[in-house]
Amino acid sequence: MNEPKEKLSKAEEVLHRMLEKDAYSKLLGLQIDEVGEGYCRLHFQVREDMLNGFGILHGGVTYSAADSAFAFACNSHGRLSVALSTNMDYLEAGKLGDSLTVEAKEESLKNKVGVYQIRITNQEGVLVALFKGTSYRTSKDI
Repeated sequence: MNEPKEKLSKAEEVLHRMLEKDAYSKLLGLQIDEVGEGYCRLHFQVREDMLNGFGILHGGVTYSAADSAFAFACNSHGRLSVALSTNMDYLEAGKLGDSLTVEAKEESLKNKVGVYQIRITNQEGVLVALFKGTSYRTSKDI
């Protein structure tokens, strides 16, 4: 006899639907730790193929991981949301072998606009980067 499956939250349902076709997040090796309404926490390991010519984490990788967490958080309410604007401040260099945690939190949610702060920290809790994203919330349900 099959055990009843635990019912997924709206945020978890949306995440699963997004991840089905998100080849880029898979390529980066993003591992989702937690998702909720207006929230996402994920982590990834810095690999050799993610380093730039100076042997440090390529800024595009950091940005991409933050952008994925932003997307998972702002779509978590079940309405298709897209980025209006984003900004990234790089504070420390990521290094080979680092385990980076990316945490997206909703700061404001209105009918059409959401604002999110994303913090990227390493395994020692050092703040590596800050990302701010503003999303446009369409009227289309996911």
